[in-house]
Amino acid sequence: TSFFGKGCVAHVSLAHPVCSAFSKLCLKAASTLDVKFHDNGTYLCMEGPQFSTLKESILYKDNFGCDIIGMTNMPEAKLAREAEIRYATIGMVTDFDCYKIKHLDVNINNIILTLKKNTEVAKKVIDVIIKIFNLNIDSSDPIQTCLDSAIVSNITTANIETMNKLSHILRRY
Repeated sequence: TSFFGKGCVAHVSLAHPVCSAFSKLCLKAASTLDVKFHDNGTYLCMEGPQFSTLKESILYKDNFGCDIIGMTNMPEAKLAREAEIRYATIGMVTDFDCYKIKHLDVNINNIILTLKKNTEVAKKVIDVIIKIFNLNIDSSDPIQTCLDSAIVSNITTANIETMNKLSHILRRY
């Protein structure tokens, strides 16, 4: 869940785990296509690969106010931030969590069918993002320099193995 640790410690801010400019770009791309989307919501990352229990599902939705439950988004957001990469989520629903009683039993065959359809939509959205990316992203985005205030260790004394491992992330240093 982190590139840092042994030999070099860094603590990046995740107050806003997604890049707002990149999120707006994703919305712009989706809006050019005939795609139904929502531009706000609260994501909960849970450990997988199993699905939520009914009680967990109700807790996440009713008590925590979560709109989307997934298994990977937050670790990805952390790693992207540590690597100073802009990150945004295009969350494509494959199933309703079991809080909706009629969806109590998740059917993997239905999930796979929906996943395949979502993949085709995602490819179209990504094609648009690629075409308009440079016109819509601020080159002075602070995400590109977030390690400047996040590295705790003295990297000049880090061992060569650690520095080699982190060479792509610490390229500016």
